Amino acid sequence: MHSNSLNSQKTQASSYSRAFAGVTLLPALLVTVLSSALLLGCGQGADAQAPGGSPGGGQAVSVPVVEVKPEQLELTYEYPAQIAGLREVEIRARVAGIIERRLFEEGARVKKGQSLYSLDNAPYQTALARALADENAARVRAAQAERDYKRVMPLAESKAVSQSELDGAQSAFEIAKADLLVASAAVRTARLNLEYARVQSPVNGFASRSLYSEGSFVSGPSELLTTVTQIDQVYVNFGIPGKDHDQLRKGIANLVVEVLGADGEPIGLKARLGFQDVRVNPATGTVDARAVLANEKEVLSPGQFVRVRVSGAVQKDAVLLPQRAVLENPAGGKIVMTVSPENTVAPRPVQVAQWKGDQWVVTNGLKSGDLVMTDGFMKAPPGTPVQAVMATAQAAAVTEQTESKQ
Repeated sequence: MHSNSLNSQKTQASSYSRAFAGVTLLPALLVTVLSSALLLGCGQGADAQAPGGSPGGGQAVSVPVVEVKPEQLELTYEYPAQIAGLREVEIRARVAGIIERRLFEEGARVKKGQSLYSLDNAPYQTALARALADENAARVRAAQAERDYKRVMPLAESKAVSQSELDGAQSAFEIAKADLLVASAAVRTARLNLEYARVQSPVNGFASRSLYSEGSFVSGPSELLTTVTQIDQVYVNFGIPGKDHDQLRKGIANLVVEVLGADGEPIGLKARLGFQDVRVNPATGTVDARAVLANEKEVLSPGQFVRVRVSGAVQKDAVLLPQRAVLENPAGGKIVMTVSPENTVAPRPVQVAQWKGDQWVVTNGLKSGDLVMTDGFMKAPPGTPVQAVMATAQAAAVTEQTESKQ
């Protein structure tokens, strides 16, 4: 009798050992519970178990389960983001000079073509006057050379002058015309320099603080005077984690970016995803992405931190499980407890993507029809014979029982 009891205990221990062979997938707490159950069985003897090997006098443990039913799921992701101006234009003087006046208010709105700085233009006015005079002189010389050439042409036809004299008159005329073109180009340059003495804004936007004041000398384009930022449209820059990149890249044409406020509430601004890099940033592990957003009411400011909700991606054959059904694996990753065809508890490693409400989105590890435990892990460790009860049906039975007692 005693020998049979020991053999029964060894058989039970062996079945649990096989269930855990190579499995570091359960939490340490479940392993502790299992060890306690084995010690308790050794102390009670063979009569503690029914012939079927299940605890509780021959009845299998009832555990709540859900059946895996893959479905098409619209995915939604949320990421931190930062706003940037659509255009952040550097304002630089194109010519050298002393700043006579600053013509804008720092931080104020400016319009395209508005003058922001006025440089001392006296030297450029003088240069323009000189260029105009040179152009006029070149025009007179060209006219004189043309008359000389036309006068020599009939004389050459009558052999009154030599061919050499005709060629000289023609060359002088061509040179005079070229000199006139050079003089005209100098006039255009002088006009441009005089125009550049007024530094203008190329876009509508808001001016930043001025880096130079009246009386300062600027040497030209190498020196930054201020910046103008266009905010009627803005960039929304954010990073997509590598694990989400492949899924979002498949449906980039349909992705919609919605901006959320600091409190996580939508603020009524949506846009199409305009850019998604193919490279993963090794420093952050994310892929750079950007959307262009209309900001007519100017509720967003460059540099502002917000959150974005990216929607429009679809995952086929997605599996949703209650969060309590997915356990942490001490070795890393996630695990679920399934009920095998033999009605025993069997651990199963899974891969998850994200939460959807109070459920995990499982991407790998389960197939249609699998039964996954949602509770009862303490009383039914791996290898335990169990009776699967659909979680919804069990919940209804518990509610009915509670009402009858009342």
